[in-house]
Amino acid sequence: MTTVAPMGLWDAEFPCLRLKGNGSREFLHGQTTADIKKAGEGAFVRSCWLTATGRVQALLELRLDGEGADVLVLCGNAEAVAAGFDRVIFPADRVRLAPLAQQRRFQRLVPAPDPLDWSNNVIWADAVPEQWSGLSSVDEAAFEHWRISHGLPFSSHELNGDTNPLELGLSDWISLEKGCYLGQETLAKLTSRDGVKQQLRCWQLAAESSTESSTAPHTNLAPGQKLLHEGDRAGVITSVLPGQDQDSLNNSIGLALVRRQALGCNSLQLEDGRQITLHNPFG
Repeated sequence: MTTVAPMGLWDAEFPCLRLKGNGSREFLHGQTTADIKKAGEGAFVRSCWLTATGRVQALLELRLDGEGADVLVLCGNAEAVAAGFDRVIFPADRVRLAPLAQQRRFQRLVPAPDPLDWSNNVIWADAVPEQWSGLSSVDEAAFEHWRISHGLPFSSHELNGDTNPLELGLSDWISLEKGCYLGQETLAKLTSRDGVKQQLRCWQLAAESSTESSTAPHTNLAPGQKLLHEGDRAGVITSVLPGQDQDSLNNSIGLALVRRQALGCNSLQLEDGRQITLHNPFG
């Protein structure tokens, strides 16, 4: 268990699906990316729900028990997940799907570069866990700083139905060794042929960059802005956290999807001439 002082507590509610029946484990094994069959009862499992072509539609947390499983939709369209599951459930699957409900979830936020350690830092509960009662809930800026520092693709500009888990740094949310599952064929091809065309990177814009002279007027940073390398398109910004005061988050930071040919670059250029520095996400 980590001994690093946490930043605070992420306290939020998420939509949750309940699967009932002794076929729940096998059903989730075929519909999500995690190796559910190897998970023990009561296990906490992170997984992705993909399209048939391997694009990420939702990030899930699963809790398995003797009567079925709970599926918390951490990121993505929960109604689409419910509809997608319902569409492929057949009587032979021995699974019943209950209506969506809300589940309160707590996560102790450990600052980067310390490992995330999901198992010890996430609890589903109706009230603040007693052992975390001394932690304060983080505000939106502090949460975004934690998320971006760890490279977690929770923004709709990252998880947009056009990206796959390998591009988003979600390799520990998938199994490449288990049997057939939705989207598995595409992921197998990508890994065997080194076919990932872009990868998620953290970026930083130094405070002094905003005052440097440029031939183009400076524009506010926003998702969707192009990144350039030697005049060629090299990627796109997906998340932005503007710089705060000098005592906290003094420089603007964010995430970007960087094209494969530019992954070796330590910096890229914005269209207005400013430079951003890049590094691999700590997560």
